[in-house]
Amino acid sequence: MTPTKFRGADAQVAALARAGVKQIFTLSGNHIMPVFDAALGAGIELIHTRHEAAAVHMADAHARLTGRPGIALVTGGPGHANAVSALYTAQMAESPVVLLSGHAPLSELGMGAFQEMRQAELAAPVCKASWTSHGPDALAHDLARALRTAGSGRPGPVQMNLPTDALEGQARAEDLDTALFEAEPLRLDPQVAATVLERLRGAQRPLILTGPACMTRESRQRSAALEEASGVPVIGMESPRGVNDPALGAYAEMLAQADCVLLLGKRLDFTLRFGKAPALRADCAFLQIDAESAEIDRTRRAVAARLEHAALADASSAIDALLQAAARGRAGDAGWRNAVREALRYRPPAWASATSSQPGRLHPVQALRPLQALLDSHPESVFVCDGGEIGQWAQACLKAPHRVVNGVAGSIGSALPFAIGARVARPGAPVVAVLGDGTFGFHASEMDTAVRYGLPFVAVVGNDARWNAEYQIQLRDYGAQRLVGCELLPTRYDQVTAAFGGHGELVTEAAQMTPAVERALESGLPACINVMIEGLAAPNVRHA
Repeated sequence: MTPTKFRGADAQVAALARAGVKQIFTLSGNHIMPVFDAALGAGIELIHTRHEAAAVHMADAHARLTGRPGIALVTGGPGHANAVSALYTAQMAESPVVLLSGHAPLSELGMGAFQEMRQAELAAPVCKASWTSHGPDALAHDLARALRTAGSGRPGPVQMNLPTDALEGQARAEDLDTALFEAEPLRLDPQVAATVLERLRGAQRPLILTGPACMTRESRQRSAALEEASGVPVIGMESPRGVNDPALGAYAEMLAQADCVLLLGKRLDFTLRFGKAPALRADCAFLQIDAESAEIDRTRRAVAARLEHAALADASSAIDALLQAAARGRAGDAGWRNAVREALRYRPPAWASATSSQPGRLHPVQALRPLQALLDSHPESVFVCDGGEIGQWAQACLKAPHRVVNGVAGSIGSALPFAIGARVARPGAPVVAVLGDGTFGFHASEMDTAVRYGLPFVAVVGNDARWNAEYQIQLRDYGAQRLVGCELLPTRYDQVTAAFGGHGELVTEAAQMTPAVERALESGLPACINVMIEGLAAPNVRHA
């Protein structure tokens, strides 16, 4: 049966199509059935997940890999509440996600409507903006506002509620100008860019630090171009381990020597030890370019007069302006830049021959090393990483053109939905996800989603049968006699995956790893390689 009127839901879907949206990650529910109906024949694929938080994680990964806002659609009330938890990961990753949530009818608010909830207020702390549309004709314009807000300034998630009577009511058909959906740049004044660059070049050991929004492939390439043009090392940070991020090698040793640091969209937060010694020199000068004045105010409170210069601009626009300024001046000290790069590349030589001390288990490096060849096999390969200690080993050992990690939030559980979102965004490239056994349990059922939609990837589960990050904290702080609540079973996650229709492999010896990866790829299915590993603490990389 074809709808006889143009509904708010039709206006919403038409606006999504106008914005170029091709996929929506969703889980069905009463409130959003009009949107499902309107999407039929609209050229937008609905990828139906098993949990609302997983839909947001998929949209998050898709956004980071495409540079366009990812769209998640969930029902109201408890469906919305399930989804909100995943917004925090997207918020801290500075990922432009739009969460569309069904909502009780406007006409019944305050009357005890079905699944009535203060949804906008619930989402507000973990997104840039949240609101409820107020009628059928508002939906398309509100969507444009949501997409524009998500991508502007410091990118991040936006949440929008869709009341059922707004979706079902009569709406005007209108083609919105596509410019309404686009992010609004906050540009850096060219003279300010020149001043900042001159100050950096005048320092002996300057650094430019970027935040999570600059960790996409395109942004990392532009950061590398800025480093080459300016001579100042540019380092991206997106790990909750901060200055001890194993992916950055011996970075902490170089940061402690810096005499002038430009925070280019990088928050001065716990990841930089709030700018305090010994992580940074007590006399280190700071410059800051940020899209949010509140972040500049926070830096000034932390370092006072050491913040010598600050300006408002988004990171992408600031890099453009700094690149133009760099073309007009001399490069910085190559010796310092080379020393920083060498420190970032450093990995302990002992890793090359690392083996496990336990029979039937692998050292994390043994489990991870064979994956690099797969990631090197394609120019668009994607490395996904989530988990406590195994995640840190993976980020230290593996690199790829694209990467999606759980980020500054430090939350776990997102790896499997991340991998699905990545597969949708990069359909022809290998997608390798490394996660812990605890992480697998959060969204194991999304293997069903991957099988249903024919979205193959390789998930490598480091199985040490415990919550190892917490185990290591307890062992360090309280001693071996006070370990509690960290035990898991050595579950066969490979068999769990096979039960969903995927491909499973169990690895207990290093020699089994490469053949297992090859069989996983050849299967053409979502695959889980369940690797029994020695539960080691995450590496803390320092020069010997």
